[in-house]
Amino acid sequence: MKTRVSILIPALNEERNVETAYARVVAVFDALPEYEPEIIFTDNHSTDRTFELLTALAQNDARVRVIRFSRNVGYQKSVLTAYRAATGACAIQLDCDMQDPPELIPEMLDIWRQGYHVVYGVRRSLPDGRIVAAARRSFYAIINAISSDDLPPNAGEFRLTDRRILDELRRVEDRSPYVRGLISGMGFSQKGFAYDRQAREAGHSKFPFLAMFSLAVDGMINHSLLPLRLASLISLAIGTLTFLLLMGYVIGKVAFGADWPAGFATTTVLLLLSMTMNAMFLGILGEYVGRIFLQSKNIGEPIVEAELNAPAESDEGGPMHYEAAE
Repeated sequence: MKTRVSILIPALNEERNVETAYARVVAVFDALPEYEPEIIFTDNHSTDRTFELLTALAQNDARVRVIRFSRNVGYQKSVLTAYRAATGACAIQLDCDMQDPPELIPEMLDIWRQGYHVVYGVRRSLPDGRIVAAARRSFYAIINAISSDDLPPNAGEFRLTDRRILDELRRVEDRSPYVRGLISGMGFSQKGFAYDRQAREAGHSKFPFLAMFSLAVDGMINHSLLPLRLASLISLAIGTLTFLLLMGYVIGKVAFGADWPAGFATTTVLLLLSMTMNAMFLGILGEYVGRIFLQSKNIGEPIVEAELNAPAESDEGGPMHYEAAE
């Protein structure tokens, strides 16, 4: 019996890449007769010919599944939906632009067969410019330092996850998910392997600076209370310093008769600093409160507009799972 492997490929306006991605994945599995691929494309409401091309692929190959959302739900929600839909004994996430080469899938499967639940790629080199590459590596270092979870540095979205992890992800109800952190935080046995990330095949990146910044914020807030604690510590330090300065002023005025000059500029600077600090801390609190609001109101669950080649339902009412062969 062949072992089913789910290949998860999120897509947004990738009409120039979807057919190439499909062909390269199929070519890899043609050389792996003991495995059967389930190729799941999640179309984040593309406005070009992406869905049209995916529909043609699904009509010609029953192994291709397509999930199209009613609107752009964001990369993380799209990916989490794909993980939940996977029916294989394991799942491998790939970017549609093929920067993470599918030709490394056999190596990932070999490591998985050794008993690891998560196999993740560690980026040895990046095709980005020096500034962007440095920003990415700095983000990974910061998030790993502040998080209580063990987030591997320089590891992106290129990973294999075992069926046990997939079942756990089906229970997650997070309206602002950070999938990389969710999987890393689950624990189990995880192993990385080094690889060189390739340049994009065609098209342009869907992760401009603002999108990467938003991802960084999600990563830090979803997996650490440090921003809140840092705000409290800084507030305590500033409050203590202010109290000491006030005591020094009173002692100097009363005990030594100091004639302090009128300090309009100093007062103005302190007021502006105080207002800035308050605004910053309110912003940090707002990020956490906003996530509580989304979670409590059950807002933001992706709506599937169309699903092609959906799997058969099991007796329990969910998609059938294929266990790994012994």
